[in-house]
Amino acid sequence: MLVNNYGGANSITVRLEYVNSKGMLAKILKKISDVNGDMAGIDVISIKGNNIIRDLTINAVDSNHEEEILEALRNIKNVKVLNVSDQTFLMHLGGKIELRSKEKITNRDQMSRAYTPGVAKISEKIKKDRASVWALTSKSHTVAIVTDGSAVLGLGDIGPEAALPVMEGKAVILKEFGGVDSWPICLDTKDAEEIIKTVKLISPGFGAIHLEDISSPRCFEIESRLQKELDIPVFHDDQHGTAIVVLAALINSLKVIDKKKSDLKVVILGLGAAGSACAKILKNYGVKNIIGFDSRGIYKRKDGDESENSLWLEQNLNPNNEKGNLSKVLVDADFFLGLAGPNLVKKSQLKKMKKNSIVFALSNPNPEIMPEDVPSNISIIATGRSDYPNQVNNSLAYPGFFRGLIDSRAKKITVEMEIAASKALASVIENENLSEDFIMPSMFDGNVVKKISDSITSIVSEQSISRKKISNSGYNSFKRFH
Repeated sequence: MLVNNYGGANSITVRLEYVNSKGMLAKILKKISDVNGDMAGIDVISIKGNNIIRDLTINAVDSNHEEEILEALRNIKNVKVLNVSDQTFLMHLGGKIELRSKEKITNRDQMSRAYTPGVAKISEKIKKDRASVWALTSKSHTVAIVTDGSAVLGLGDIGPEAALPVMEGKAVILKEFGGVDSWPICLDTKDAEEIIKTVKLISPGFGAIHLEDISSPRCFEIESRLQKELDIPVFHDDQHGTAIVVLAALINSLKVIDKKKSDLKVVILGLGAAGSACAKILKNYGVKNIIGFDSRGIYKRKDGDESENSLWLEQNLNPNNEKGNLSKVLVDADFFLGLAGPNLVKKSQLKKMKKNSIVFALSNPNPEIMPEDVPSNISIIATGRSDYPNQVNNSLAYPGFFRGLIDSRAKKITVEMEIAASKALASVIENENLSEDFIMPSMFDGNVVKKISDSITSIVSEQSISRKKISNSGYNSFKRFH
């Protein structure tokens, strides 16, 4: 059975030529309706004699559905499919980002100041006072989005070239929502040491690093090492971004169902980058009883695995030493967090949770369980999808987070920043407006970025980890005067 989860990502425009006779358009539209196509627009292109050429824009569920619609149109007698354009492909032609100059160069005088010989004065200044690079270049407001393409959401290990459109999308979101400039850096290596070395080598040109879609467990070492070895913030979206939005959603969920964080029994399915980071932020927020499952069952550190992340999980998960499979451990649980894969939990298992429980099934695009399948004891269900209420998506977190990092010129990222960002995101929705179907704001709400960025700058100030210090010359605090 086809579920009508239409979206702009699967929209095609079909150019048809057919005899302009009475009832012909109705026949075409019926064929589209018969295969569950969703009409979005009809435009007349030209009329030639008895023939008419029209563009029909049609929303579909996925690529296979698009092909089904096209096949139905091709099988209509006296209808010719002249051309098909995919709106998503059209958006990506030539890429989604470009570099633009902030200064217009229209004469020799401007040229001499922007480049040689005038630029030498700026380089000499930075050579003598390296901190002035933050005021005199784009470093202060530019982020490197770094990936090896080994763990792209919903696609897996697709490589650096195929990951580039995703990283461009991140750059677009950072700019459009957070006003932050960024650039994709797609690396043709999966070697952790090479990635660490490369990021360190390019870091002089950037104010922060945004790690993205690097597979576990390498991502833990890469993020941890870079945090320690660089003097700029390193944000791993699969860890930090996911943790921030999950905690924000939980904060508001607890308000709706009137439960306390300290009383919760939490079960996490999936302990990769996202699951591990969520366990850490929940623990730091004050959740005491967290039980984690990986592909082998209840988490148990592998022999010989001395990694920092694995040791933390061993020391902090399952405080009551519960035994058994997922079904058994879900008995009397208050909160199930799925970050593992599609269709991995059943309605019968969730029925064993307490009354008024919470389920976040966040595997994307297909969750651990579909919202319509959860039992009645679940009060709040959230997914990562935009076609259901309560979308928990990282895009709510990182634009505002980076805006705050850039504005404050933070030297690093701390746990306190992440929790503050979660509280800020949750606070976008007034308490009186919260409900079971409304625990997360829209990313198009302008308050999201502002509240998160303000929370970051506040923590940076409290922890004295800003590099905004006035040098002897004052270049670090230069502003333009108009």
